[in-house]
Amino acid sequence: MLRALCRCRHVLAGGPAPGHGHGPGPSPTLCPGWSPRVVPARGRKSRDDPPAKSKADRLKMPPPVDPEELLVVLERYRQHRLVLGALRAEFRAEVLQKKREERLSGENSVELLEEHRRLMAWNDEENARQRARREERLRKEAEEERRRKLEAQEQQARKMEAFLKEKEKEVLQLQEEAKSFITLENLDARIEECLDNPRNYNFAIDKNGRVVKRTMLS
Repeated sequence: MLRALCRCRHVLAGGPAPGHGHGPGPSPTLCPGWSPRVVPARGRKSRDDPPAKSKADRLKMPPPVDPEELLVVLERYRQHRLVLGALRAEFRAEVLQKKREERLSGENSVELLEEHRRLMAWNDEENARQRARREERLRKEAEEERRRKLEAQEQQARKMEAFLKEKEKEVLQLQEEAKSFITLENLDARIEECLDNPRNYNFAIDKNGRVVKRTMLS
């Protein structure tokens, strides 16, 4: 087919055919019915033609399907159908409600308007009553929260006061104990006092803390 197209282009350009004088190529003199505008076309196989030899043993197998992906796709299709069904049901109910309202408005418009006014008045009264109850409940909750905060603050203040008293007691006790501390001023006096009043700590005690044996100082 490529060779035929090349010959046609060469002939249209005004030159001799590529096969003229060199072989059995087509030419206007040898092929009276040949025309450069006639391009060979490839035909298609009919339904009854046998398969090609290169494809005789080929078996068409479906593409592999991932089981996890298949489950995900099926689940998404199921959810899609459920959503569409719910939307259709919602739209259907809305259309039926509109038709019912139009039919009733056409039949008993005055009675329906009066009933609507009465129901709206009752609704307003009920809303006002519920609003008053809600405001009262919120007020009581605010008071209860304020009372709890005050109690927590008082308890915290009592704890802090007890803590300060305990620390003050410890400070006073340390000040009292500091009177017997050994300092540079009373170091000589304390040494003389210890030498004048020796103490014997070499003794044994029983389980009840009583002294059972004591050695004399040398």
